[in-house]
Amino acid sequence: MRQHILLAAAAAGVAVVAAGNPLPSRAAMVDSLPSPAGAGSAEPNLTVARDGRVYLSWLEPAPDSAFALRLASFDGKAWSPTRTVRTARDFYVNWADFPSVRALDGDRLAAHWLRKVGRSTYAYHVRVAFSNDGGVTWGPALTPHTDTSGTEHGFVAMWAEGATLGAAWLDGRQYNKEGHNPTNEMAVASTTISAAGGRGAETFIDLRACDCCQVDAAVTSDGPIVTYRDRSAGEIRDIAVVRRVNGTWTEPRLVHADNWHIAACPVNGPAIAADGRRVALAWFTAPGGAMRVNLAWSSDAGATFGEPVRIDQGAPAGRVDVALLNDGSALVTWIERVGGDTAAVRARRVTQAGKAGAPIDIARSSVARASGFPRMAVSGGDVYFAWTQPTRPSTVRVARMSQSQIR
Repeated sequence: MRQHILLAAAAAGVAVVAAGNPLPSRAAMVDSLPSPAGAGSAEPNLTVARDGRVYLSWLEPAPDSAFALRLASFDGKAWSPTRTVRTARDFYVNWADFPSVRALDGDRLAAHWLRKVGRSTYAYHVRVAFSNDGGVTWGPALTPHTDTSGTEHGFVAMWAEGATLGAAWLDGRQYNKEGHNPTNEMAVASTTISAAGGRGAETFIDLRACDCCQVDAAVTSDGPIVTYRDRSAGEIRDIAVVRRVNGTWTEPRLVHADNWHIAACPVNGPAIAADGRRVALAWFTAPGGAMRVNLAWSSDAGATFGEPVRIDQGAPAGRVDVALLNDGSALVTWIERVGGDTAAVRARRVTQAGKAGAPIDIARSSVARASGFPRMAVSGGDVYFAWTQPTRPSTVRVARMSQSQIR
């Protein structure tokens, strides 16, 4: 992230709540799984294929100062052999802007990563490649955006529309350009890539968004929905959504008027999950220094959202994820401070009626950047979790929990 961005909560004007657990969390039957990731691994992500296989992707160091984007799948009993998507010395490696893999139709997968360009620290482009055999082999890489300037292009969200890949990202082509807004604007752009590799029209969803908060996306029965942190002219940075309806992106609409005034990026994007017209959206906010993790429901494919339900226990660091469970409820994960730099990866179930269950401890963690963003995915009757253990060297950890254990 840019050097002027305030990464620490206190620096961003957020009052850090005293450490502790205002609400008790409970231990649950969280089963640790052997991780296929090696020493120094970090930045995990999860996706689930239609046959239920869970794909874990991550970055880890490779010889000659390179990094490798690696991948393995879990069939419920064992991990597949580890595959390498790409190895390169020009990977842009960042704790908050990380690669991902998305399951498409059949055995097809799409992977994205970030490639450094030019000499500027924050000059990097998005690269996308496809596999037709479940990640065993990968085709040539392509760039989804038309802009080739030495500016930031990242924080990618991908979604599947059959064999077609949809993608949205933060696009810095108008950032710090002569004659443009001196406040340095970051846009949200989108495109599609066909099964044959053809790139669709490039569309700007929003010309002024928060500089470096993650973008996320889901597919409803009405079409895809993209969520991100907006940025008003008055530096209000609340969560917005846009929907593609009948082939056209709607105007941005706020999920809730938090009115978080912050003149810097908090590096804390939203997460979204959908099934039919039912949508769950989780996010971190801190208006007036009051930190919260919220979840809001929509029953009309994201056209409108209800009042948010508070998820955290009083000292959240955010870094949320959300998934829909088989019973129609949502599960939210986040990082909660529990004392000093110590934190916990926690999960909490919320019904469509807005009733929140007891928080569940998934793992001990840290609020340090090295702990990254925990990820979650649902397959069959289980929920899978992946996170970075910020040891030296770091390592990606994986766990599983039966949905029957979540109350």
